[in-house]
Amino acid sequence: MDTAQPFAMPVGNDRLLSGLIHPGSGPGPRPTVVVCHGFKGFMEWGFFPALAHLLGERGLTVVRFNFSGNGMQPGDELVTDPAAFANATFSQDLEDLLALLAALGQEVAPGLVDRQRIGLFGHSRGGGTAILAAADPDWVDRLAALVTWSAVSTFDRLDDAQKLVWRQQGSLPVVNARTGQELTLDPFVLDDLERRREELEILAAANRRQAPWLLVHGDDDETVPVAEARTLAEHAAGQGVLLEIPGASHTFGATHPFAGPSPHLIEALNSTQRWFRQHLLDG
Repeated sequence: MDTAQPFAMPVGNDRLLSGLIHPGSGPGPRPTVVVCHGFKGFMEWGFFPALAHLLGERGLTVVRFNFSGNGMQPGDELVTDPAAFANATFSQDLEDLLALLAALGQEVAPGLVDRQRIGLFGHSRGGGTAILAAADPDWVDRLAALVTWSAVSTFDRLDDAQKLVWRQQGSLPVVNARTGQELTLDPFVLDDLERRREELEILAAANRRQAPWLLVHGDDDETVPVAEARTLAEHAAGQGVLLEIPGASHTFGATHPFAGPSPHLIEALNSTQRWFRQHLLDG
């Protein structure tokens, strides 16, 4: 039976990462996968527990967590810290992930992580963040595998007119379609993106990263067009494989609360566990 272990670690001066560790089956430190959720997502959403359980059964330690700016604590179904959500920058997400990677096997999951065999998984915005981390100078030659689902190819997703309105109104409305919760984003998020544009350029990171990369994308994705996956694949220097799943949506048919896997999700899960087994366990 999967027994997840909770953890919390400080990041910076005022942020906290909360997460769950799924120890891999087998003795000693195990190859490890870190799971990154997307925008308006959280570590307990939909398919993430099922993914963690599947990878754990295959002998991998799995670490899933909430980005510090998602405004949610473990067990929450709604954003309970709207100020954190409003000010969650893309660079903050990257800092969170890099801090967690540095802590693996030490402050986080001591004795459970083989630091020579670490992989990253990211969905949607979390996929973009995972790509950036895979290209980070401290990790580019250390990560052993990368899998992204429905990953964005850029964080710059609004036109100039929309950005102008955002600045003039002082906030950007965000509605969670699942819960109906009304949230906002501060222009500080846009300022950060423009100030750190080069650092946050996903396509350039795709070209720099070295980890073998599986890109999974539905060709009926209503949120991130499949054309973005094709662009990412074109920039995937070295070993990069694009799996397009015909008819699959942004979440491969999964919902929250999770109602079980759809055929599209089963295909995504199977390809993912094979990729991590090949590059973390068998490689």
